[in-house]
Amino acid sequence: MSKTTFLTTLSLCIFLLAACKQAPETKSEAPKPDMAKIKAEIKAIEDAWAAASNAEDVATIVGFYADDAISMNDDKPMLIGKAAIQKGVEEEMARHKENDKVVFETLDLYGDENRVTEVGKTTVTDSTGKVIYTGKYMAVWEKRNGKWLTIRDMSNDDAKEAPAK
Repeated sequence: MSKTTFLTTLSLCIFLLAACKQAPETKSEAPKPDMAKIKAEIKAIEDAWAAASNAEDVATIVGFYADDAISMNDDKPMLIGKAAIQKGVEEEMARHKENDKVVFETLDLYGDENRVTEVGKTTVTDSTGKVIYTGKYMAVWEKRNGKWLTIRDMSNDDAKEAPAK
């Protein structure tokens, strides 16, 4: 093989190898959601939910749920869909004592700009401010048509303290 043929073949091989070498993948990271903003939005909804609960405003409470929502509450059957959830809220309101006040506190929130899971705490006080009971909840929120709606929620009361002997 002549020197020229050898150099031409070598150059061609180097050229082909360079052409076949894949460009390194560049990972474009999606922008991280502004969780502080989302948490503030959910907190505002929870405050409105508590106000509606304190006013026994069933329609407003049910409006926070998606049509296909599922709600799972302490010692009760699963409620599937808005009609079942509305009936459950009405039953709960019938047991409400006048002047009891509920407050929701968001403890943790994670997800993205379209769906988040909230972990929270419920505190109910009587007219004097004495804590009647506390509980905890998880809610999955989904943004639909620009509005956060609850698609799943689960809650239960904390254990009651035994009376002092």
